[in-house]
Amino acid sequence: MNTATTLTDTRALALHRQRAKRADLFLQDQAADEVQDRLGMVNRTFTDIAVVTPFAEVWADRLPDAHIIPDDDTLDLEPASCDLVVHALGLHWANDPVGQLIQCRRALRPDGLFISAALGGQTLAELRACLGQAEATLSGGLSPRIAPMGEIRDLGALLQRAGFALPVADSLTLHTEYRDATHLMHDLRAMGETNALAQRLRKAVPRALFAEAARLYGDSFSTPGGRILTTFEIVFLTGWAPDDSQQKPLRPGSAQQRLADALAVPERPLSD
Repeated sequence: MNTATTLTDTRALALHRQRAKRADLFLQDQAADEVQDRLGMVNRTFTDIAVVTPFAEVWADRLPDAHIIPDDDTLDLEPASCDLVVHALGLHWANDPVGQLIQCRRALRPDGLFISAALGGQTLAELRACLGQAEATLSGGLSPRIAPMGEIRDLGALLQRAGFALPVADSLTLHTEYRDATHLMHDLRAMGETNALAQRLRKAVPRALFAEAARLYGDSFSTPGGRILTTFEIVFLTGWAPDDSQQKPLRPGSAQQRLADALAVPERPLSD
């Protein structure tokens, strides 16, 4: 594996996910519920559905007829085989996120729907800050510990790069509480979301690092009840495979009526 150009160690990620516990996949459940709500607002029946996810059990009751596709670098999707593709909370680990979206678009028939849920840039902001400060204090440097997660504007732009029509990006921010930083890190392990970065340090981490990070976390992000606050941001991306039946913006200069006339208001020039 060329770690200079690879974000994720896919073998390590697979091992982490194998240790995940179904009862602790609350982020996967939250994302799946939100996707279902969005599908409920679409006036269409989908018959050929693919869900890209490492956790098939999360979708067993929600979309029982869906084909479950592992989120490998190369997705097992046939061209023009689906009218709905859901990419479920794995895009933040993708070595080529644009490539993942392009593969999903190619798997859609014209006017097919794509929905992705991915962890966004605000996720684990508190833990990221405390680990960074603790490591800088103890060792004078930083090492990769939490995957870089895209901001909503950047993730939304990926839809256009991948060739989707009518792209939309929105986010859901979850504020959760944990007993302490150790409790949080145990929960991340149970979700299969611990460090799988290709450039992570491979040697044992000094206990003092996590002890200092936990102290900083408690000092900076504690609740009145003595627990700690943690942020998770889920970014939802929605786009359609292009089709001639879809609405298209008018060409600049093609308007047949002035805006002031349409609004029945006087038009005044701007002052210098």
